[in-house]
Amino acid sequence: MMTKLRVGLAVVALTGVAAAQGLQYPVTRTVDHVDTYHVTKVPDPYRWLEDDTSAETAAWVEAQNKVTFAYLEKIPSRAPLLKRLNALYNYAKYSSPSRKGEYYFFSRNSGLQNQSVLYIQQGLAGTPDVLIDPNTWSADGTVRLSTFEPNKNGTLAVYGVSRSGSDWQEYNVLDLTTRKPLADKIEWVKVSSVAWRGNGFYYSRYPAPAKGKELSSVNENHQVFYHRIGTPQAQDELVFEDPKNPQRFHTLDTTEDERFAILEVSDRGTGKQGNALFVQDLSKPGSKFMPMVPAIGDDTYSVLESVRGELLVFTDNSAPNGRVVRIDPANPAPANWKVILAEQPDTIDSVAVAGGKVIATYMKDVASKAYVHNLEGAFENEIDLPGLGSAGGFGGNMDDTSLFYTFTSFTYPTSIFRYEVASRKSSLFRAPEIPGLDTNQYETKQVFYTSKDGAKVPMFLVHKKGLALDGNNPTLMYGYGGFNIATTPGFNSLRIALLEQGFVYASVNMRGGSEYGEAWHDAGTKTKKQNVFDDFIAAAEWLIANNYTSPAKLAAQGGSNGGLLVGAVINQRPDLFRVAIPQVGVMDMLRFHKFTIGWNWIADYGSSDNAEEFKALFAYSPLHNIKPVKYPATLVTTADHDDRVVPAHSFKYAATLQKIASKDNPVLIRIETKSGHGASNVTKQIEASADIYAFIMHNMGITPKW
Repeated sequence: MMTKLRVGLAVVALTGVAAAQGLQYPVTRTVDHVDTYHVTKVPDPYRWLEDDTSAETAAWVEAQNKVTFAYLEKIPSRAPLLKRLNALYNYAKYSSPSRKGEYYFFSRNSGLQNQSVLYIQQGLAGTPDVLIDPNTWSADGTVRLSTFEPNKNGTLAVYGVSRSGSDWQEYNVLDLTTRKPLADKIEWVKVSSVAWRGNGFYYSRYPAPAKGKELSSVNENHQVFYHRIGTPQAQDELVFEDPKNPQRFHTLDTTEDERFAILEVSDRGTGKQGNALFVQDLSKPGSKFMPMVPAIGDDTYSVLESVRGELLVFTDNSAPNGRVVRIDPANPAPANWKVILAEQPDTIDSVAVAGGKVIATYMKDVASKAYVHNLEGAFENEIDLPGLGSAGGFGGNMDDTSLFYTFTSFTYPTSIFRYEVASRKSSLFRAPEIPGLDTNQYETKQVFYTSKDGAKVPMFLVHKKGLALDGNNPTLMYGYGGFNIATTPGFNSLRIALLEQGFVYASVNMRGGSEYGEAWHDAGTKTKKQNVFDDFIAAAEWLIANNYTSPAKLAAQGGSNGGLLVGAVINQRPDLFRVAIPQVGVMDMLRFHKFTIGWNWIADYGSSDNAEEFKALFAYSPLHNIKPVKYPATLVTTADHDDRVVPAHSFKYAATLQKIASKDNPVLIRIETKSGHGASNVTKQIEASADIYAFIMHNMGITPKW
């Protein structure tokens, strides 16, 4: 029997059977659309799904969700999993305190609040008061605080508002003395800092998009403005734009003393990884932006702070693992640079200048080391960390006497430490209390395996102590592998629901990330992107060969660039995995640059407009390499307000997979509403995790026991 779902004028027919589990998928209409890339003709039969405002697309979404949620609701473990995840997540979570003027600011979530609450207190011994509670901004908790930046005196602050998970922000101003918002409102902010100068601040925005196309139209002509407090946005001063290069990013920051304005310009849409820097000395009336690093290439530069009229800058110029140099803005030629922190064998992960010190964290085999130096770069001491894990933070003001940082690992809940600059001592400032959690039951191992081309790749394995290597352990592999972002050890209480059921969690550090500096990143970009997939496949083969698991008990998960990873890998080796979870993935590698800021990814992926890069992209694009074979049970996830990786990627991919793949295993797509590239609130985050975990366990034949 055929049923029909009607929404407006659109009709979506339900038919087609996934034989093994009796599923009926919506039949997705095809169109006769063909694009020619150089000399290759490429059909795009589901092009119409790119129209995010059409009634037919809305009907398709509703029909797919109807099938997906009907499937998920029948999984017996789904409800107890949701209950268990809520219990695991229900503990107080804090951010590190930060100071401006006499006030400290921090966020706190009591446990299951949809949004964390921002607090203010006078001094560290003061009584915290609620400053901003985003939970009061919407009934469903999908409006969040995206940015909070006080001025240096702690009298005013800019706070950003994001709705339904969108990357678009609205900036507002709060009077910290009265603790009441002012009338100032800034709209259409995206890819922006907040840089205070006097009675106003710099920010970056795009022109208002066409009505109805806010979540999909290409973002071009990034502009920098200066806003004076108490004036309407229409009167803001245009500081910088470059209409001749509409797909460049322009962001502006000021140094702590507000003497220098630093303009950073990048051109990733042309495939360049790096950026240029321009500096304006605000202490000199009438001064203009002067080039400090005038040309955009593949080297990156980031101004850390001003020191005695010169600028400390992090760069990978002539240093793939990173270094810190001091540049005189009046004499910025590289021959005049002074090296403050020379390149080391380990990769710089982050650098902070605070408390009169330069604090650098390095990654040594993906684990953090933290070192303190004076402003001339002389080594002073190492900060003792609790173990192998990830340290972050260390930011603050130049006159701070104590700094705060966080430490976490796969089995160490994120905790806040206080570092006393004078005594060089750290102490635990705040640690979470998670009822009923005994992390001593679990252990973490780091292994190194050999990829297809001989590269040595690290992988973390987390599981119960005493694990039997019998090849029968359910295992979830996670990876990202791109954009110079390292996949570092970190605690996630929701993951405990898997570990306590005997799962092995495998975090793979493929090329494309920053684990071993720019060389590691570069080896997973553009025409070398296949290295990333080879690394992940080799990790799966290693887990099977070493009897951790088997293809019948192995799942792959990744989001965004990691969703691309999962899609590509199950095309190339569907036999290795029982379950696949590609989340908010970049699936159409030929058209990703046609939407919002997708052109920004050309620096990592290359572009189908380039003949050589097109060949590489077409060879692995998840959408274009689906074969009529048995795929793993697949749950695709996306969201209606994802304006970073637009949901059309997942729509077209799921429709193609449902049509072409064999019907042995389910192929479902879960489309979240009022959410974006990440979950827009805690409730949605936990519900999505419950559905993913239930789908994995159900298709592995696992019934959880608590």
